[in-house]
Amino acid sequence: MTGGTPEGEGELVATHPSVLLDHYRVPHVQRPGQSGLPAGLECAFVERAGTASARVIWVDTTRRPGRRHQGRFTVAGCSVAGVVATDPAERLLPGRSWTLLHEVCSPAGTRLAAVWVDDSGDVLLPFDPGAVLQGLWSEAYLSLGLAARARRTLRRAAVAGYYAMRPLVPRALQLSLRRRLAHGQQLPSFPAWPLETGLHDLCDWFLMLLATTTRWPVPWIAPWPDGLSWALVLTHDVETEAGYRSREALRGPERAASLVSSWNFVPERYELDPGAYEEIDADGCEVGVHGLRHDGRDLANRRLLDRRAPVMREYARRWGAEGFRSPATQRRWDLMPRLGFSYDSSYADTDPYEPQPGGSCSYLPFFNRDLVELPITLPQDHTLFEILGHQDGAVWVAKSAEVRRRGGMVLALTHPDYAHGPALGAYRQLLDAVSGDPTAWYALPREVAAWWRDRAASAVVRSGVGWEVEGPARSRAVVRLTSHDQMTV
Repeated sequence: MTGGTPEGEGELVATHPSVLLDHYRVPHVQRPGQSGLPAGLECAFVERAGTASARVIWVDTTRRPGRRHQGRFTVAGCSVAGVVATDPAERLLPGRSWTLLHEVCSPAGTRLAAVWVDDSGDVLLPFDPGAVLQGLWSEAYLSLGLAARARRTLRRAAVAGYYAMRPLVPRALQLSLRRRLAHGQQLPSFPAWPLETGLHDLCDWFLMLLATTTRWPVPWIAPWPDGLSWALVLTHDVETEAGYRSREALRGPERAASLVSSWNFVPERYELDPGAYEEIDADGCEVGVHGLRHDGRDLANRRLLDRRAPVMREYARRWGAEGFRSPATQRRWDLMPRLGFSYDSSYADTDPYEPQPGGSCSYLPFFNRDLVELPITLPQDHTLFEILGHQDGAVWVAKSAEVRRRGGMVLALTHPDYAHGPALGAYRQLLDAVSGDPTAWYALPREVAAWWRDRAASAVVRSGVGWEVEGPARSRAVVRLTSHDQMTV
């Protein structure tokens, strides 16, 4: 599908690879070493008939020596985490006259650095937006600073100990301990729960800043195909044989609402009926792999994963499964691509209550190398009802409405093992709230992963009527424009 207008002649040039530009599929060419800037400074600008526009310049703190802040910061109303160069603009890029554009502050409001603009219109950011994006997806922000790294190391050891001891602890005692911990803990301010918007706010702000600085409407590929504005993905983890036998408690209401879902099974914990996965496929749903034994050890280390991953992939081959979810949503960014699946759905956008708390801060899919990550964007049923004691689906309904308004992906994780009492009524409440919307893409996880791959393999190009998409997403993609005064479709 075409979109936009022929306005804005020129070509966007970036001096270095940009995770953010690639994520949005913003058309640009890379010209390393042609910026004339000191080492460690990168930029993007629009070239029109041999003349360059004003530039957006950012600091690569991995290559630029100097003082820095590691951790939370706010800029232009966006609350995120990353590495910020705290040297003044005159030291980062001397010989210019700089004017303050935005302060960059700590969570307490203390000024750390600033975004500056000079007399030529160049804008200087003291951080790399793409690096911030990558750091949030990968949860690297949880290890920024010595104290944070120490806390994360201790937390990993605690999680390993928890799973080692869990088989010896009665289920009732496990739940009692987790409830006490959850009700006594102080929720982190970042990522906020139940919704964190900082990552997406920062991306929107950066695209607007780029459009304003370069005077070039920035085209990009919309997240969803066919002009649809948001996506709903329903997933279920089946932890026990009892859950396997009671899956109709969730599937029945879905079927009544004409919705489909995925079902993640544990291959070596219980037996599936012969042909079960064929029946699920015939019902319009899909099957995924939920670890090997649900013992919390699949991602314990690389050696064990490399032994288990081929076994899990063999089950996936038998079942026709393409996706994976780790038991208890355990995850390690460096190991997840070694699973060998098309997609993974083990990251939440935000979840402080899991044994491994944190979150990717994203309500859109993203890539970890060649693995598509589909973040869980609604709080888990086990968290809401078994741990926190909620009595209805108000949190689900409210968050799904906001993610829907923002054009994101509402991805729910529920368990037939817990489909009783308030949880079951709340699930029906959620389905009533999200079904029947003609602007929604009601999709299976494998369909979203396939679309995200097609989108990533496609490019926005100029045509006689504006912009169009070339590549495997051509027939379904929509081009959007971000300009300094408005966003158009």
